[in-house]
Order: sequence, then C-alpha cells, then structure tokens
Amino acid sequence: MPSLKDLKNRIASVKSTQKITAAMKMVAASKLRRAQEQAEAGRPYAERLGRMLTSLAANVQGTGEGPRLMSGTGSQDTHLLVVITADRGLCGAFNSSVVREARRQIQRLQGEGRTVKVVTVGRKGRDQLRRTFSGLIVHSFEEIGRRRLSFAEADMITAKVLEMYDAGEFDVCSVVFNRFKSAMTQIVTVQQLVPFAVPEAAETTDAAAEAKALYEFEPDEEQILADLLPKNLSIQVYRALLESAASEQGARMTAMDNATRNAGDMINKLTLTYNRTRQAVITKELIEIISGAEAV
Repeated sequence: MPSLKDLKNRIASVKSTQKITAAMKMVAASKLRRAQEQAEAGRPYAERLGRMLTSLAANVQGTGEGPRLMSGTGSQDTHLLVVITADRGLCGAFNSSVVREARRQIQRLQGEGRTVKVVTVGRKGRDQLRRTFSGLIVHSFEEIGRRRLSFAEADMITAKVLEMYDAGEFDVCSVVFNRFKSAMTQIVTVQQLVPFAVPEAAETTDAAAEAKALYEFEPDEEQILADLLPKNLSIQVYRALLESAASEQGARMTAMDNATRNAGDMINKLTLTYNRTRQAVITKELIEIISGAEAV
C-alpha cells in the first residue's frame, strides 16, 4: 500500500499534468478557430475550380489525348501516395487514422500487383510508416505550416509531385488526409490528384448541366487545361493541408479536454485514497496509544 508521502507526490504530479493539458487545450482552441476559417474559406474555390475543369475536360474528350495530367500515362502500374499527417503528437487518433488508411491502400495496391511509392508530409506519418514500409518512402516533408500555412508550401509539394510525374516515376497519385468536419469529427479522405479525377462536387445536377452548356474558348480547351491543371493540383494539395491543419487542432483540443477530465477524476480518486489512508494511520496510532495506556 502506498504511503501518505507517495500519494501526496502523485496528487501533485497529476495536478501539474492537468495544468499542462488544460493550457494545451486552450492553445489548440485558439488555433482551431483560425485554421477552421482557412479550411472553410478554401473549399468553395477548390470545388469551383474542379467543376470548371470538369466542364473543360468534357469538351476535350473525344477530340484528342489532352494534357498528360488529365489523360494520364495510359497505365496504372505505379501509384504514388501523398500521406499528410502532423509533426507533433498528443492529438488523439489523428495521425494513426491517416496512417492506418495509408497502410490499407498500400496493402490493397500491392495485392493487385501495383508498385507503390509514398511521399510523407509530417514527421508522425513518416515515423509510423517507416516501421513497415520504409522502402516505399521516396521523399518526406517536415515543418509544413509550423508558423502559418502558406500556398508556397503547397506549391513546393506539388513541384515535387510534378517532377516525379514528368520523370515517369508514377502513373497515379492520390493524397490521404483528414478532412475537417467538426472539432470532434475528422473524416479520413483519399483523393486522386493525378490524372485529374472528377470531384464529388462536380457530380451534381448543376455541374452536369454546366458540362453540357456550349461555350467558346480562347485559347482552346486543351491549352486552358494545360495551364490550369498544374494550378489545380497545387490548389487541391493546399486544400488538403488546410483541412489537415484544422483537423489536427480539433483533434488536439478534444484529446486535451479528455485528458484534463481524466486527470480531474484521478485527482479525486487519489485524494479519497489519501484521506482514507490518513484516517487509517491516525486510527492505528490512537489504538496503539490507548493499548499502551491500558497496559500500564
């Protein structure tokens, strides 16, 4: 049975931990508001650009091969996965859920006889994937958005992807990230980047009607697509980074809130145990005094 001193030290230790988790929760909550605003502000532009490219692609189909970023290489033998996680932990299942989905995708593709390559964004995803798929990681990015997430960082990741694509190092590229829904809910999402895939938002009735509308383009559709597809790739990567950043702060705020509550429960239990132990010690001492007095 622990002594009174041990219980007192443990209560003090848990109280210190509770102060730390409460402070981290407040910091995450303040960062979440800004990150959520950025993520929500980036969605309309990315979705609208995807719908416009879908309309252009519908006009190009059947007239020629089109840009390589849209038509692809004609093969699906080599897949590149861009896995976006965080550089830090203490955010619940945020990192592990993305890594779990990435592993599932890797195992599925390898089971189909495909060659898989991985580019990691974030230290946690890189470290976890190294344990089982170290040979698949071809490049990793760290400290993305450490101070403030910028489009230049997304453009840097896109430049690496385009460099590999131009060198013929992969045929299909997809990004795995957490899409922000609320502070308590993040949805693991797999989105194909290369070749250009029709986004879900473009499958609505309005998008279908827009694709069938007649427009005159200057320059022609193929030239516009050749210019816009690389920009769209950067936009989609930037959107994934924004969604991941908001999801990270939401997950961290929720995890630190739960940790603070658990610390409070543990303090209550330890305090109760301390009081009972202290009462037992006092009772024992009184019994010994009374027994000694009676013996005299």
